[in-house]
Amino acid sequence: MDSDFLVIGSGLAGLSFALKAARQGSVTVLTKDCLPESATEYAQGGIASVWSPEDSFAEHSHDTMIAGADLCHADVVDLVVREGPRRIRDLIALGTHFSLRADAQLGSEDPEYDLGREGGHSHRRILHATDATGREIMRALVGAVRREPNIVVRERHLAVDLLVDAKFDPSIVQRACWGTYALDLDTGDVRRFRARATLLATGGAGKVYLYTSNPDIATGDGLAMAYRAGVPIANMEFIQFHPTCLFHPQAKSFLISEALRGEGAVLRRPDGEAFMRRYHPDAELAPRDIVARAIDSEMKVHGYEHVYLDITHRGADFVRQRFPSIFERCRSFGIDITSQPIPVVPAAHYCCGGVMTDVNGATVIGRLFAAGEVAMTGLHGANRLASNSLLEALVFGQRAAEAAGALVERDGANLPDVPPWNPGRADSDESVVVTQNWDEIRRCMWNYVGIVRSDRRLARALKRITMLQEEIRDYYWDFLVTGDLIELRNIALVAELIIKSAISRKESRGLHYNIDYPHRDDLRWKADTVLVPAGQGATGLRATHHPLV
Repeated sequence: MDSDFLVIGSGLAGLSFALKAARQGSVTVLTKDCLPESATEYAQGGIASVWSPEDSFAEHSHDTMIAGADLCHADVVDLVVREGPRRIRDLIALGTHFSLRADAQLGSEDPEYDLGREGGHSHRRILHATDATGREIMRALVGAVRREPNIVVRERHLAVDLLVDAKFDPSIVQRACWGTYALDLDTGDVRRFRARATLLATGGAGKVYLYTSNPDIATGDGLAMAYRAGVPIANMEFIQFHPTCLFHPQAKSFLISEALRGEGAVLRRPDGEAFMRRYHPDAELAPRDIVARAIDSEMKVHGYEHVYLDITHRGADFVRQRFPSIFERCRSFGIDITSQPIPVVPAAHYCCGGVMTDVNGATVIGRLFAAGEVAMTGLHGANRLASNSLLEALVFGQRAAEAAGALVERDGANLPDVPPWNPGRADSDESVVVTQNWDEIRRCMWNYVGIVRSDRRLARALKRITMLQEEIRDYYWDFLVTGDLIELRNIALVAELIIKSAISRKESRGLHYNIDYPHRDDLRWKADTVLVPAGQGATGLRATHHPLV
């Protein structure tokens, strides 16, 4: 189970890291489902990058900073935007096929890609593969990983806790991570996976909310493991709710891409009235936080279960060709989007906070890196600009691989011995306890820590989550671990981190809107919210000039 590099997670960040690291040593990839299952697989809209001569790095950076409500780290934004085109060319070299313009010259050395535009962008700069960009990217990545002899993929392995040497030897001052314990979901065995460098690429935590666009795997595992290991977590109050998730009893977590609004789709109330112009001059192309709050407001004021997204005016042929996956999926539920508006509601979509890293994806614990949605690099600030997530995962997956590769190359240390997993005392026949707690956490977070918050709601949420944490802690240590129990433990901790971050920010900024503090306060609150594990330092607001302040 030993290797030079260990990757926990198998989306764009994890697999791009693995391919780069494999040039320098052996790589083990742990994924708790089976390839290509990941958040990347479900990304519809595309990947943002400066690609046309009419666009510029300065404008992409400006759009990112504006969307992030002045909480983005300017140095990180500039770095990611400038590295973007080069990294996308790497994806193309791997065999990723982005959609071309209808008049593009086939076979040309530099084909003309069909660039989309989404909310918050001043130019068309979204490279996409129709409306299934993530699926196409994963097809190319998984194929390359399968062909690489230095990479071993362990499917259906769920990481439990990181192997941090100070945990086993309190005399160690400079902490380092040497891998993870992981549960084999098929056998129930917990094994040690040791490595000289470990990457967390576990994605987000959308399943902490009742309604989410995320796949079932998004339970905040990397966030929880890192915090338990002693890594600071930042900006967890900034949870992005995607404005348009399909509203249908059988349509579990199906996202309606922002690209529809980029192509002219209009949000309407059930009575047919278009309402976005009353909330923002850019209407449907306003940043996601504004659009999500507008929909939430219309639903609550008028008592609607949902609103509608209408693209029928663009013509049937265009809609079918530009959005084939969405067209087919909606049609399977009896909705013809070429002639009918789409019922939509907001849903938890993306975590803009996460494990604090530097510009190379390194954390405060030696040999531990993080990339993708699990990380807080400083790029997104208080609100992620549409289609910047795949860009961040790609750039930091590569940068972390370079830093980890340099570490392993100059490293002569042997892998330390770590104790085997203590399996616990007994099997449990009360799985209903896990199910009940899981459901209660998600409903609590949706009702009290959702799109619009208040001090009273947050206080109630913290009180309830604290009680649930105690129940889960007792249950966890008394029984043999299962996948459901590990995920429950993780989402409970992530819920606590979100609530505490939200309570500490006494203003409204970006994705965090508190009706008790409805205005932005740059004088006192223009800083990251940093939560530091007990015994590791002070918790509170930190200046934004560098991720690891």
